[in-house]
Amino acid sequence: MSNEELLFRIGQSTEETEFYTPMPEGYRRGHHKYVVVVGTVMSGLGKGIFSSSLAKLLQDKGLRVAPIKMEGYYNIDSGTLNPYRHGEVFVLDDGMETDMDLGTYERLLDQDLNAANFTTNGQILSAVLKKEREGGYLGRDVQFIPHVTGEVKLRLRELAARTNADVVFVEVGGTVGDFENQAYLEACRQLAYEEGENSVTFVVLTYVLEPGALGEQKSKAAQLGIKRLMEVGIMPHIIACRASSPVKEKVREKISMYTNVPMRRVVTMHDVDSIYTIPDALRTAGIDREVLTLLNIHDRVDQGKDDQARLKWRSFVERIEKPRKDINIAVTGKYTALRDAYASIIKASEHCGVQLGVNVNFKWIDTTLIDAANVAKRLADCHGIIVPGGFGVRGTEGKIECIRYARENKVPYLGLCLGFQMAVIEFARNVCGIEGANSTEFEKNCKNPVIDILPEQKKIEGLGGNMRLGGKDVELKPGTLAFQLFDSARTIRLRFRHRYEVDPQYVKTLEEHGMTFSGKHPKQPIMQILELSQEVHPYFVGTQAHPELTSRPLRPQPLFLGFCRAALAYSQDKSRQVQAV
Repeated sequence: MSNEELLFRIGQSTEETEFYTPMPEGYRRGHHKYVVVVGTVMSGLGKGIFSSSLAKLLQDKGLRVAPIKMEGYYNIDSGTLNPYRHGEVFVLDDGMETDMDLGTYERLLDQDLNAANFTTNGQILSAVLKKEREGGYLGRDVQFIPHVTGEVKLRLRELAARTNADVVFVEVGGTVGDFENQAYLEACRQLAYEEGENSVTFVVLTYVLEPGALGEQKSKAAQLGIKRLMEVGIMPHIIACRASSPVKEKVREKISMYTNVPMRRVVTMHDVDSIYTIPDALRTAGIDREVLTLLNIHDRVDQGKDDQARLKWRSFVERIEKPRKDINIAVTGKYTALRDAYASIIKASEHCGVQLGVNVNFKWIDTTLIDAANVAKRLADCHGIIVPGGFGVRGTEGKIECIRYARENKVPYLGLCLGFQMAVIEFARNVCGIEGANSTEFEKNCKNPVIDILPEQKKIEGLGGNMRLGGKDVELKPGTLAFQLFDSARTIRLRFRHRYEVDPQYVKTLEEHGMTFSGKHPKQPIMQILELSQEVHPYFVGTQAHPELTSRPLRPQPLFLGFCRAALAYSQDKSRQVQAV
């Protein structure tokens, strides 16, 4: 048996060979290529933004791309993480709870991803131990190498085979040198060895310091960070230098000489006003062509498709760069100290702003500090109000005051998940006169639980006490604003992440007093979109879903687009009133 046959023997690890390379069915060695993106010096360099931008360039050329984010923590998913730790939890259509980088990939690639595009150390080790219990390793003692690294390689190859990807983009979370990502780096090193030449390209994001006291850029930290990568046997092919200002040629020369990476592959990735300009910046630097050369796939390019995609994207970017009017949107939540907790809301609003020709300026309001006495003052200069999702009782009464202000003063309102539930509670209390209306999440034995966990719904959804997660169909009511916003579609698909629902026994009372439930579960009495008639309010909409998760740069989400359009009209009316005075 040849070495190559040993190397690719499926799932074998015996005394006969130390090679352990499980290969999924349908995998085509040599066809599937990989771009591995890692970071050095510090976290938060924007690996996801860089990786998704580069993946978009190859996708534009007609190549099939598939991204995967590999996280170092031992959680199975991101669902239990506090937003202050890792930003928002991004929910995929199949219900997988991931970190916010998956949102970046979905937006830039205009793809709906799934659980195969996200893994953690917790998932990897769980899979290894499950196989060990089932006798999957033929009596071998289970070790970091080859079994843990073998499971990582299997995940990458499974994704490649399942999606028939030309190129799999692998983002390794954290920073080179972290204990948490050692298995990923070693697995990627092995992957490059096993797949052979022109199969794996390593891209390193590093950081070039520019201390104010020195007045010049310093590359030593970047050099030492890349050295850590080279010490584990990975030689970089492309280096992206993050910095606050364009990286000088002298600094790039130092990094090039130190790493044996040609100057044309050492590029500046300095701060820009919009991440949507990064694909064009990479194209101008020729990095997409370098990747095609390194992977030997120039022959797979569809030049006509690339030209069309480039013009379409450039048109979008040009609209970003044009002068625009301003609207002020209040985001009233309890994680407002960390903008990443609401990253998808920011992006969805930006998409709408570009289409409408406006700048969306956010006013971040901590609802734990809001009450009836100060709400009007805090929201006086706002043209629209968003109450986002969240869990727990903290800040909920402040949210209700913001909703009441929006309803009574006809300020455009968009409630998301918890913002939908709070709108129901506010309306029940202040319009329907339902005494003690509340949610059992906040007051277990409240007098009127208009929001509750319904046992029959838990049985219907098959989720027990867990959240309803992922994409669900929503049936729209003809003649409503929601029906109009979605171009008269009878059924749409939105993503959810919640436990509590509107109790059906209160629906009739709420509707009799003017609240319309314009979106419902297709088969069950589960309310999913609410609105007030435009005769009484220009735009008052809430949804149990998270529509911000499915907005795309070239396809703004309809509920957000309608909200931003209403906010623009409100700002213009307000401006005319001021001028009249």
